[in-house]
Amino acid sequence: MEAKISQTIRQTSDLLRLTYGIVPIVAGLDKFFNLLTHWEDYVPPALSSSLPFSPHTLMILVGIIEIVAGLIVLARPVIGGYIVSAWLALIGVLLLAGGSFFDVAVRDFVMAIGAFSLTRIAKLAHKY
Repeated sequence: MEAKISQTIRQTSDLLRLTYGIVPIVAGLDKFFNLLTHWEDYVPPALSSSLPFSPHTLMILVGIIEIVAGLIVLARPVIGGYIVSAWLALIGVLLLAGGSFFDVAVRDFVMAIGAFSLTRIAKLAHKY
């Protein structure tokens, strides 16, 4: 029974690691191509007007951060999970503060909880 629980924990950890590793990489890469959505639309106007560069440049920087965060999750899920969790929570706060895209903000908060859960289960499943 204990071996079955241990195997289930490891499989769940691996699934979360792959999910929270691959999704940020794909989203980060898409910041360069805008195939999934037009990412600049998510930049709140107040933030956009205060940037020293264009919203497009911001999204390129965000894409680079997301790609690196995804790679960290794949290599070191505990550390990467904390990074992705904080990143998603920050995006959720920015969207709420911007006064729009509330559905996306809620989704990002839920995903942040999932990324945090990855850190917890990865500690049980692996020694990273």
